[in-house]
Amino acid sequence: MTRSDNLTGALLMMASMASFTFNDAAVKALAGEVPLFQVLVLRGVLTTTLIFVMAWRMGALRARLPRRDWVLVAVRTLAEVGAVYFFLTALFNMPIANVTAILQALPLTITLAAALFLSEPVGWRRMLAILVGFCGVMLIVRPGTEDFNFYAIYTLVAVGCVTVRDLTTRRLSRETPSIFVTLITSAAVMVIFGTLSLGIEWVSLEGRQAGLIGLAGVLVIGGYLFSIMTMRVGEISFIAPFRYTSLLWALLLGWIVFGEWPEALTLLGAAIVVGSGLFTLYREVQSGRRRPLAQPPRRH
Repeated sequence: MTRSDNLTGALLMMASMASFTFNDAAVKALAGEVPLFQVLVLRGVLTTTLIFVMAWRMGALRARLPRRDWVLVAVRTLAEVGAVYFFLTALFNMPIANVTAILQALPLTITLAAALFLSEPVGWRRMLAILVGFCGVMLIVRPGTEDFNFYAIYTLVAVGCVTVRDLTTRRLSRETPSIFVTLITSAAVMVIFGTLSLGIEWVSLEGRQAGLIGLAGVLVIGGYLFSIMTMRVGEISFIAPFRYTSLLWALLLGWIVFGEWPEALTLLGAAIVVGSGLFTLYREVQSGRRRPLAQPPRRH
């Protein structure tokens, strides 16, 4: 039986989300053992090398970016650096499911920011869904209560950084290869955190720690590859909801690997955020605007 493009796209989306979430778990397992900056540098060496090879084989290294795109790439790179730092710092200090649940607000923040800064139309129903979704985020964070974790603020800052990154990506010219932008970003993250790591004391790695860093690097590449492949098949309206499977993986890994299970209010907040995101997507499809949630890859 031939598999439909929609089913293939859904499987690729789930594979992408699984790769990124398992990468998060591998990095989190190093908390308290290896300094964060050291982890980022070592993982960056591996990922940048692999992405360079991919870009070279695709002929993307010969790309000529317009001057305007270089400015956008610089802004995007700075946003990515901020997202990596704040997200992983929160991940080192919070349950993986809580961090992942807050990240599910990204489709909502991107939709809101696109309306505010790119003048994209957003009807009252989607705006209401965004507000409800943010209420769900507040249930997860619960500021002012004894259960409040300050590092939840780091996750919210990471969401803001990713929103800036994705909106900037949308403004790039279609002639600019995605893999080339990814290479620049990966190399910049490696160099910036490599410079910052000069001020900390590196630790000698044991076999388990080196293996986790290597695994994280491979999983990140897998996440990138699957996400690129996802954008090439099927309908975005069918495939996009499967991005929320990352929360299921985070719940499972948090329970099995770290012995963590979110409180009932956190689960309720996560359900509200996911429901709001799905409703926002549904309304977008209903209005006939099949804009992808991520910048589609350029074929080079």
